[in-house]
Amino acid sequence: MQYNDKIIVVTGGTRGIGRSVSLAFAAAGAQVFAAYLSNHSSAEVTVALAEGMDGTVTVVQADVSSSAGAQLLINQASHASGHIDVLVNNAGIIRDGWLAMMAEDDWDDVIRTNLYPLFHCCKWGVRKMMSRRCGAIVNISSISGVTGTAGQSNYAASKGAAISFTKSLAREVGAMGIRANTVVAGLIDTDMTAGLKQDIVAGILKGAALGRIGRPDEIADAVLFLASQNASYITGQTLVVDGGIL
Repeated sequence: MQYNDKIIVVTGGTRGIGRSVSLAFAAAGAQVFAAYLSNHSSAEVTVALAEGMDGTVTVVQADVSSSAGAQLLINQASHASGHIDVLVNNAGIIRDGWLAMMAEDDWDDVIRTNLYPLFHCCKWGVRKMMSRRCGAIVNISSISGVTGTAGQSNYAASKGAAISFTKSLAREVGAMGIRANTVVAGLIDTDMTAGLKQDIVAGILKGAALGRIGRPDEIADAVLFLASQNASYITGQTLVVDGGIL
């Protein structure tokens, strides 16, 4: 799965799963444009980690939950070539809490941050794929979007929507040679999951076939496969990468 000179866009691309995805594509020779919102130090670390790789990582500060921010990202990535080859939508946050006591801002923030980038980035990204009649989109979801999780009604709603969004998108763009798939991530060792209580983690892993937490690079490997020509006849699908939790 080589990506020499391919143009890759990754939202939330400088931390956790997104960073691993960005670095994996860069290691495979791609020109990666990794979007971030405000964490400059994390962006600098990502660029430093990519030094010496066959490809490159360029960080782009953009609020991709807005149309303007998404256009800024896509336009910068496609500036030299006029197109992009792969779009990975990974940006996301959690604001856990019981629904009866959930602040409206916590609902709004999660839906806006997790779901709006799918609309804006796919809208503008697809336009940069249509003329060449090829391209791949991979959206990152979560097992919460499949099974639901108590205390995560906002997060589960956004991640469940990502799955159905991707299925619909695949039907729209397939005739143009563009594929769209979803990777459903299980419990992965990132900053987002680091704050979970150990008893909750133990409870989740107790029923998992592999009995361990996953690594960000294991999600990245799945993303690279779905974006590659090795998956040229796969679209509209949901690949669960969770160590057998479900």
